[in-house]
This record gives sequence, structure tokens and C-alpha cells, in this order.
Amino acid sequence: MSVVLSIQQWLGLSVSNDMLMSRYAETGEQALLARLYDECGDDLYHFLLAMTSPDTAMDVAQKTWVTVIEKRHLYAASGRFESWLFTLGRHALVDEIRKQRRLTYDDALLSRQHAPESAIYQQSDSFRQALAALPFAQREAFCLQQEGFGLQEIATICHSNRETIKTRLRYARENLKSALEAAHD
Repeated sequence: MSVVLSIQQWLGLSVSNDMLMSRYAETGEQALLARLYDECGDDLYHFLLAMTSPDTAMDVAQKTWVTVIEKRHLYAASGRFESWLFTLGRHALVDEIRKQRRLTYDDALLSRQHAPESAIYQQSDSFRQALAALPFAQREAFCLQQEGFGLQEIATICHSNRETIKTRLRYARENLKSALEAAHD
């Protein structure tokens, strides 16, 4: 690991994932990649799990980390590492969905696709069912927001504009609220 990162750790200063990735992009040092994986691997997997089956989520997560390794030279420290990672993960997920020919990536078909129950949302069965019933684009935006991404980051990850994401989030909340109210009646 670099001397600067070692000194920062020794002094008890936190080292951001952005700094770790920038250094990894330069050096290819495996210890840096391991720290990034430890910091972000579960979050990426949980997002993918909310969008698809556990097996597919695991496969796509692994493919995403392989892409991080292969494309480390393309990382630009202009945004958060997590945004770049989730963008890669989303691309890999869409590619996998297309490859499996379970559906075509358009809103009409994606709105009918339901994710299995997700381990990241430990709330009630009603909530998990309501989440799974959301159209793909709404579920995606909602899950990214739950992972801590802001509107602009979600828009970047989803290749949409900010207003579209705000609309998807509003509809997701409304649909979840309606479904949960119906389940409790």
C-alpha cells in the first residue's frame, strides 16, 4: 500500500473509497482492491439481490468486480467510487437479463418482472411483496436511494435525468404505500 495511505491509516485518518480506487487505478495493488471489496461488496450485492434472483445477483456482482479489475484505468475520480461501481453493476445486470432472454429491456416488459424476496429489506412480507411488485425502473430507483445514493447519482447510474428519477421515486413510494395499505385492510 502506498506510503500516503499507510500514514493516513497510522494517524487514524479515514481513507475514502474514492482515494482507494484512485490509488488502485494507478498501481493495481491487490490490497487496495480487497479493501474496496470489503467496503462496497455487500452493498452492491444487496442492490442486485433486490433486482433479481440470488444466483443472478451473485453472478452479476462477481462480473462487476471483474470489470473493476479490467477497467480500473477508466476510473475517473470526478464522482463517488460507489456510483461508478453501481453503474457497472447495473450495466452487467441489464446485460445478464438480456442474455438470459427472460425479458427485453424496455419498461413495458420490465414492469412485469418481479424480484424474489430480498434479504436487504428485513421488513414484513407485505413490504417485500410490494417491493417486488414495483415496475423495474421504480424498484431500481427506490433500492438505489435506500443504498444511500442521491438523486443525481441515481440519475447517473440509471442513465436518466433527475426529474425522471424524482418521478420514479414518487410513484414507487405511492405504489408501496397503496400496496401496504391494501395488505393491512
